[in-house]
Amino acid sequence: MNPSYLLVDPAAPILPLVVDSPHSGLRHTESLPLAAEPSALLTGWDAYVDELFAHAPEVGGALLNAAFPRWLVDVNRARDDIDPELVDGELPYPIHPSDKARRGMGVLRRFALPGVPVYNGKLSPELVERLLATYYDPYHATLAGLIEARHARFGAVWHIDCHSMKSRGNAMNIDNGAMRPDFVIGNRDGKSCSTDFVAVVVDALRGLGYEVGVNTPYKGAQLVAAYSDPARGRHSLQIEINRALYLDEARFAKHEGFATLQTHLSQVLEQVAAYIRARVGGG
Repeated sequence: MNPSYLLVDPAAPILPLVVDSPHSGLRHTESLPLAAEPSALLTGWDAYVDELFAHAPEVGGALLNAAFPRWLVDVNRARDDIDPELVDGELPYPIHPSDKARRGMGVLRRFALPGVPVYNGKLSPELVERLLATYYDPYHATLAGLIEARHARFGAVWHIDCHSMKSRGNAMNIDNGAMRPDFVIGNRDGKSCSTDFVAVVVDALRGLGYEVGVNTPYKGAQLVAAYSDPARGRHSLQIEINRALYLDEARFAKHEGFATLQTHLSQVLEQVAAYIRARVGGG
């Protein structure tokens, strides 16, 4: 098994649909100078999101799941979005830290929670590059390949990037202290996918009784930005799920809402598949 990801191929006639869960992994074999407690590291885990979208292959989509934890490498950041405060020395290429990196949430995390450092010191440039080469690069190469192959075959492709969010923002977020809706759908203010694709997902969720926000507080990050080009038929959409719908956030344990939510998301995927088939046929 690749240390970076698990790929589940379509079990139904293939559609140009790619679903990915980049923060649902926990496995790694790295020996690292950790300072944060496991419970703090787990707060960045998109717990069981891969299971919530497990129906994707049944409708003809590919399902790509990260195997590694988000605190180790966050593939939803640019590769050079590195916090200079985390590195002991110079990297052999320029870095371009974003605002998120400067708040400790770059491609390699400096903070697990506000004021809670992940590591007890800085990381060597050699370790930084090894982590990126081992985890970041294979995940992105696989996702890019899936999207490219489907676009080449069908002339269009639809990508859903799946995440969970804390029910309330914290001091590392732009909505500190705010209660969040059940779902937030992001398309970078219209830059990463068509408005009708957003409407399909939003209407499906609202039809099931959920409160759905669009582009606030999450617009979509690197995984949506990197592979989208709506004018060329490449549509990427980010979906954030409020963890309170299915998770005891203090214990990271599923509660009775999990099965219902999983069933509802399977229904949403069926509607997405119908939307895609209407545009390209069944392959």
